[in-house]
Amino acid sequence: MKLFQNYPLLLLLHVLLLSLLPLKTTSSARTQAEALLQWKNSLSSPPASLNSWSLTNLNNLCNWSSIVCDNSIGTVSQIDLPNLNVTGTLTQLNFTPFLNLSVFNLNNNSLSGPIPAAIGNLSKLTLLDIGNNFFAGEIPLEISRLTELRYLSFHNNNLKGTIPYQLSNLQKLWYLDLGSNYLESPDWSKFSAMPSLTYLDLYLNSLDSEFPDFISDCRNLTFLDLSQNQELTGQIPEWVFSNLGKLEYLNLTNNQFNGPLSSNISKLSNLKHLNLPVNHFNGTIPEDIGFLPKLELLYLFNNSFQGKIPSSIGQLKELSHLDLRQNLLNSTIPHELGSCTNLTYLALAMNQLSGELPPSLSNIKNIVDMGLSDNSFSGTISPDLISNWTRLNSLQLQSNNFSGEIPPEIGLLENLTLLYLYNNSLSGPIPHQIENMKALKELDLSGNHLSGPIPLTLYSLTNLEYIQLFYNNLNGIIRPEIGNMTSLVSFDVNTNELSGQLPDTISSLGNLVGFSVFTNNFTGTIPREFGKNSPRLSTVSFSSNSFSGELPPELCSGYSLQILTVNNNSFTGVLPECLKNSGLTACALFSNKKSTKNTTKVLIGVLVPSCALFLFAIVFCIIFMKRKSKLQDVKTKSLQDLEKSESVIWGKEGRFAFLELVNATEDFHDKYCIGKGDFGVVYKAVLSSGLAVAVKRLNTEDSANIPAINRQRFENEIRTLTGVQHRNIIKLYGFISWRGCMYLVYEYVERGSLGKALYGLDKKVEDHLGWEKRIRIVQGVAHALAYLHHDCSPPIVHRDVSLNNILLGSDFEPRLSDFGTARVLNPDSSNWTNLAGSYGYMAPELAQTTSVTDKCDVYSFGVVALEIMMGKHPGEMLASLSSVSSKTLVDDNNVELLLKDVLDQRLSAPGGELAEAVVFAVQVALTCTRTNPESRPTMRFVAQELSARTQPYLAQPFSTISMQNLTWLSK
Repeated sequence: MKLFQNYPLLLLLHVLLLSLLPLKTTSSARTQAEALLQWKNSLSSPPASLNSWSLTNLNNLCNWSSIVCDNSIGTVSQIDLPNLNVTGTLTQLNFTPFLNLSVFNLNNNSLSGPIPAAIGNLSKLTLLDIGNNFFAGEIPLEISRLTELRYLSFHNNNLKGTIPYQLSNLQKLWYLDLGSNYLESPDWSKFSAMPSLTYLDLYLNSLDSEFPDFISDCRNLTFLDLSQNQELTGQIPEWVFSNLGKLEYLNLTNNQFNGPLSSNISKLSNLKHLNLPVNHFNGTIPEDIGFLPKLELLYLFNNSFQGKIPSSIGQLKELSHLDLRQNLLNSTIPHELGSCTNLTYLALAMNQLSGELPPSLSNIKNIVDMGLSDNSFSGTISPDLISNWTRLNSLQLQSNNFSGEIPPEIGLLENLTLLYLYNNSLSGPIPHQIENMKALKELDLSGNHLSGPIPLTLYSLTNLEYIQLFYNNLNGIIRPEIGNMTSLVSFDVNTNELSGQLPDTISSLGNLVGFSVFTNNFTGTIPREFGKNSPRLSTVSFSSNSFSGELPPELCSGYSLQILTVNNNSFTGVLPECLKNSGLTACALFSNKKSTKNTTKVLIGVLVPSCALFLFAIVFCIIFMKRKSKLQDVKTKSLQDLEKSESVIWGKEGRFAFLELVNATEDFHDKYCIGKGDFGVVYKAVLSSGLAVAVKRLNTEDSANIPAINRQRFENEIRTLTGVQHRNIIKLYGFISWRGCMYLVYEYVERGSLGKALYGLDKKVEDHLGWEKRIRIVQGVAHALAYLHHDCSPPIVHRDVSLNNILLGSDFEPRLSDFGTARVLNPDSSNWTNLAGSYGYMAPELAQTTSVTDKCDVYSFGVVALEIMMGKHPGEMLASLSSVSSKTLVDDNNVELLLKDVLDQRLSAPGGELAEAVVFAVQVALTCTRTNPESRPTMRFVAQELSARTQPYLAQPFSTISMQNLTWLSK
């Protein structure tokens, strides 16, 4: 009864308690909103998508963009901010109110700084993704407290230090991505088994030693990527095959793994992608590889596999991509390969394969890219094969021993954009059915025995950009219909038996860059308007024909002409006005076939200097960057105050106190100056820790003078560059804008530039820069450029590869420096291309286009590689190569030019394997300096070729090798 009497009081108390619950929830949500708003205010230029995060909207947290709430309690359960270009740090984010947070996704932004240890308090977190940012420092151990985590990604940041073994405490984790950082190998034995793990990515770190053994207990793995670590070595352990039977994706690309590939590979029966290229695997490819029924992609290129291509590959019915390039395979193509009817990509180039192509290959009707170049294949190109490959986009059969005629069925390849058949023994006519190949952009049939006229139907291919028909036996005339080829960039028919007059319609080719007809039987005059409508025309060769009359008056009207050869003709008259007034420099003169009293001898070769353009662009840049504001006293501001108003970006090596750099150089006194260049002054600073750094002060003395959008792009580019990691690229520690100046902080490299080492005062260059070191330097620079072009996202074009931008470490290991800065200082300037690059190293196409591609770097690399081997700049030799009028390169005494006479005479001639390496390096370098950018190889190809463990065997004594022998190398 007493209890009943107290019931109203208890009921009232219960109601009061219930009424308080919403107040508690509201308070918690408001605290979270305030924490998020505080963080937003700390960001640099918060994106517009976060406009709903505001003081006026504090009570509507669950309606904020990128925020998801748990409706049962009204607080945040997910913060989802991917792909918003959020810039700033996490240091101002208070994690304490977010105890119920389950998803924290910041993927693909521009966040930097350390990963806060406080994240470890988010005990209910199941997904943590901060990948594709600029976070630095070590992985905090507190992450191991997030025991509910299923998904963890730190991909593509600047994290360093060892991978903490405590991460293996995350027993529910199924997805772990630590790829593309600077993480080092831990003591793998301390790792616990992670049975739930199905996805493990450790790509592009600094792992070394052998295969991580903790993976042996990750028996549910379906995805494993250890690629691009470069120092992982040893054989693939047998437990990979016995314990990881669920693997679908295995990538070990670009490491130091070696030994044979185990026959137990067949135990990985679920494998779909097997990537093992760019390692040191040897032995034969096991037949057991054919017992992987789900395999779709097999990449084994750039290893040392030898013997035959296993016939069991024919059992791989799902195989779509097969790449066995750059090995030592020496068999025929097994006819069983024709059973792989799903193949779309087949690459067998650069092996020692021989024999005829098996008829069974006609069954691979889905093939899109076929590359069989640089082998010893023989026989004819079968019509039955060609007629079944109608989906082909690229066909490369160059540098083999194919003979017979090009089959008319080639016209069935209507999707083909690239056809390379050069350097074979093909004969007969060019089939007229080529007219059906409307998509064709590149055609190279050079170096064969083709005869007959150029078919009229060829001129109907309006998408064709590059025609290479030189070194054949073609006759007849060039038809007027060539004027229909509006996309034509390069037309080279030198060294044939063509005759007649050049049609007037060549004057309408508006995209023409190169036009070469030397060593034929042409007569008559050059069309008067040739060059008028071709502003990009840079290379023209009329040599060794029977031309007469005057040169076209507007031949160089586009101011792009670099090379003109007209020797061994009967030209008369005066020079075109644009040639006389351009400050042209004549090459060596030869007699004309005939001359008269009033004729003026014509320049045999001319080079158009770009000094005027450079001068204009430099003056423009200086005016644009001129100082506007007064300098402030460095000692009056602390670094902390400075960072509030100026830009500071630090890379993977942590941050320096910039004032320490100032003090170490006594406010950048001249006595600490170690170099000066077009873009600024370089100082050496030794920090209190003993670390030596190089500080480059850019010649942009007032950063406020740079438009905001350009400045933002510049800073974003610097963030990208601080993430570049390669042993042959100088480390960029960071960037700061201070006192109206821009500073870049690099690692200090003690031996200085390669130019100094090669041309310095030291008389003992042979002692410290012998052939072996030079080969290593060439290889290192090639790998650096290959990394920038092919492994960086987005790709980075250096734009100024020269001896002075290659630095040498104490072990003579090269470091490529100054990459990217020339491109990003003013990316919108139409003249900026003229500023980028050093004279004598720039690709010829830069004289007539502002479009800079990776092929410009390839050309510069070729010049540098030749200079390293020759001990002098190769400009004179390259000019001779461009204007040669016969099949043989000769010296001043008309004697065939030998390699031994071109190499650096300060060194003794190389012998043995070293001689092979030197010969091959020169051959590759010559290929890189081809005038047509599309005919240059990629830097990935160059790096792989130069690093091949077996160089091509010298077929003749070193002392008899001529330069002409080295001018052929397929890409």
